[in-house]
Amino acid sequence: MDPYSPEGELINIHSAFHAGAYQQVLDFDTSSFSSTNALPIRVLKSRSQIALGQAKQVSADLASEKTPDLIAVRLLADYEQGKDVVAQAKKLAEQHGQENLAVQLCVGILLERAGETDAALELLSKHQGSLDAVALIVQIHLQQNRSDLATKEAQRARKWAQDSLLVNIAESWVGMREGGEKYQSAFYVFEELAQTAQSQSPHSLVAQAVSELHLGRLPEAEAALQQAIAIDENSADTIANLIVLNTLLGKKDETKQLTEKLQTVDKQHRAVKDWTEKKEEFQKAMGKYTPKFEVAS
Repeated sequence: MDPYSPEGELINIHSAFHAGAYQQVLDFDTSSFSSTNALPIRVLKSRSQIALGQAKQVSADLASEKTPDLIAVRLLADYEQGKDVVAQAKKLAEQHGQENLAVQLCVGILLERAGETDAALELLSKHQGSLDAVALIVQIHLQQNRSDLATKEAQRARKWAQDSLLVNIAESWVGMREGGEKYQSAFYVFEELAQTAQSQSPHSLVAQAVSELHLGRLPEAEAALQQAIAIDENSADTIANLIVLNTLLGKKDETKQLTEKLQTVDKQHRAVKDWTEKKEEFQKAMGKYTPKFEVAS
């Protein structure tokens, strides 16, 4: 049984996790929860710590744990610190990946980040009615630019998960890729997350802002991003999207300042890497041509 099913007592903490409200997950009062949910709660809180940049602390806290779920989380934390744990992760998946959801999710994430996409998808596909696994599969297909596969995955989940929040989020990710009328539908989902106290976070506010950008509502996008930066001024995703917004608004000075800040906050951010790669490709293209000048007589 999926411990994060909509019918269970973990629904609110689980929703906060998927909205990117990781600090709220850590602060969540779970003292009244049943003992059977102690392990899923610990997994969620440890994964939230990793997302908040506390991977080293998670590795230390789980160093002596023997439970497969917690070993999987520790390996993910180790990988985030640059440790070579792919072989260990694969071995854990072979031993416990058939039925253990935490192993499927954490090792699946690890393998995807290590570039072993097919192995990640194979492991995640073993899930038994887990929307968390579905969401990861959708994300991977979108990264592969396979919107068709992402759409099919989300549609299959809709049949058995009905109006679950995570299905709505997954469909919104797909909608943002497909565009058109789907931008507005995605906006409604992201706005609800971003403006609800339990799920408001830089992550959900950025999602709302990006949908606003696609809808051409620049002032509204700016307001959402300012809300996000007020919560966490060093949120790399927020800064990256503020750069995009200020570029569209023609604010060159602000764009330059934010670009320098992003490189300081997270020089490995995908936006920084993307801009660097494009600049290098442009320089290579320029090198193939010799400018010719004509002198007026």
